[in-house]
Amino acid sequence: MLFNRAKINSNALPLLAFFLLLAGRLAAAPTGPTLQFDYGHGELRENLVSKFMYFVPLISPEPVSVFTDAGNSQCARVLSFSSRTNGATFSVTCEFDFTGTGSLQNVFDHTPKIQIHQRELQAGTPLKHQLDSINVLGTGSGSVEIEGVFTNGQRVVNLVVLRFNRHGYASPVTINLEDIVCRNGAIHSENEIVARVNSLTFRRSSGTPKMEVVLASLKPKDAGDSLWQNFIGSLKGATVNLFLPPLKVEPEGQQAMLDFGLALAMEKPDDRARLSGPCWVLVQALV
Repeated sequence: MLFNRAKINSNALPLLAFFLLLAGRLAAAPTGPTLQFDYGHGELRENLVSKFMYFVPLISPEPVSVFTDAGNSQCARVLSFSSRTNGATFSVTCEFDFTGTGSLQNVFDHTPKIQIHQRELQAGTPLKHQLDSINVLGTGSGSVEIEGVFTNGQRVVNLVVLRFNRHGYASPVTINLEDIVCRNGAIHSENEIVARVNSLTFRRSSGTPKMEVVLASLKPKDAGDSLWQNFIGSLKGATVNLFLPPLKVEPEGQQAMLDFGLALAMEKPDDRARLSGPCWVLVQALV
């Protein structure tokens, strides 16, 4: 499968990042993608899946390259909106669909990590279970669940959950993991596995920002798609969920998701539903 990849000049990247970040701070309007939602009240409005999943580069502590296959037509649309409140707290659920054809990949660059752990790698110690990519393959159905409180009359979002397996549909979101090893002086990836993701959870916290992950299945990348292999993959996924700790994410990524939840909870319409983040400015400019 062919992918269109951003071409980045590594020598100019730090300078470009500085000017883009500075411009983002000076701009009067917020930066980032514009997502158009009608919350199920009128004509369904579609957004590119790459925009809907804009938070992926934000949560990553490593550089991320965004790929889409040629002719990609994947879009996200919000189907419904429901809200409940007791005056002190509120909860919101927005159901969405992924439509169209193609695939989206967010590929992580391990170069900085490899440089940091170069001695360990050369000594034969591998870097286990490194996140290689987060992908959206084809169509799917999911929901965004938001919880928060009212503080001085203003909504404050404390929890955002993205579910990708609404109504029992298989999640289209997968994570590729790999071991990074040094063989004969060269860096290689081994033991590649694919984890299908049912949900991602972001909570407001005073400590290190983290993302909770619930898996549907876990199997080798080269495994087939038979009923037996899928059953074993589901069993492994259920087992891993019992021991999988929350993953550390960047503070900008956590805040972006809480802002996303607030925008949805307030039913921000059309072009005013702008979601910002300094890391996204860089990705948007280079893709």
